[in-house]
Amino acid sequence: MEFSQSDFDRLLLFEHARKTAEANYAANPLDADNLTKWGGALIELSGFQDPRESKKMIEDAISKLDEALLINPTKHDTLWCLGNAHTSYAFLTPDITAAKVNIDKACECFQRALDEDPDNELYRKSLEIAEKAPELHMDIHKNGLGQMTVGGASSTSSRTKESAKQKSSDLKYDILGWIILAAGIVAWVGMAKSQVPPPPPR
Repeated sequence: MEFSQSDFDRLLLFEHARKTAEANYAANPLDADNLTKWGGALIELSGFQDPRESKKMIEDAISKLDEALLINPTKHDTLWCLGNAHTSYAFLTPDITAAKVNIDKACECFQRALDEDPDNELYRKSLEIAEKAPELHMDIHKNGLGQMTVGGASSTSSRTKESAKQKSSDLKYDILGWIILAAGIVAWVGMAKSQVPPPPPR
């Protein structure tokens, strides 16, 4: 996997955020903001991994975000981040029945986040996209993985197969890219808020 300079910079940024959150957790395991940042950083970092490692990293992110919600069950940015983690995991799961479990969890998380912050357009759009996810999932996996079942009996040329496979792959990475970008923005904003210097003494 080749990285551009901006990809490499993002990788370093989120790896730093992950390590910082891990260190902060050792000092204060009951900080829901820190756990949310940690989960967000793991979701971002999962985009730089192969699918198997990516799924493991997302599972880890889900556990951190679930832990944050045990501390503060109404934390809407954590709910939204958890919805993104479940959506990402669903798209990495070829079986639609198994993926649907994660898609349903994502919809529930986005709805809860929207209930907590009803004016948030990002939460509203995330819910709309998650509701369309089963359809997108089937298209992606049918086009991408369906080519393997056709084999030599197909009358289409191998170039057409490669083109369809490439388009399916591009769509999958576009969707995952948007989800990961959104999670990254939340993690970045959270990091920026935590880096604000304290007010001067009076």
